[in-house]
Amino acid sequence: MDASGTEPIIPDKVYFKIGEVCELTGVKAHTLRYWEAEFAVIKPQRVGSQQRMYRRVDIEHILKIKKMLREEGMTLAGVRKSLARETKHDNNRTRLGQEEPLVSEIKRQLLAIREILK
Repeated sequence: MDASGTEPIIPDKVYFKIGEVCELTGVKAHTLRYWEAEFAVIKPQRVGSQQRMYRRVDIEHILKIKKMLREEGMTLAGVRKSLARETKHDNNRTRLGQEEPLVSEIKRQLLAIREILK
């Protein structure tokens, strides 16, 4: 959340430089690099000169971590456990065939394309 108490609007881009992520999230660069080492869900891509390029999902995770730490008062270990539980829950849900609607639609379309190509 920003100073007004609202979630920041993440621009419709594929990759964001670390400075952009700092501006969007209100988290300093050294903290982002530390969180990257602490939380497996933050996985920026490395390009050319090894510059970090964050994806939208990384920014969403950063905002979630920031909220858990600063607003909910959780510890780093508590956030790590919570994220691990969420990841496990998401993996179980997907394995049980309860994929998100978008994933299901993409799967249906790919199967239709496969049938056409046969």
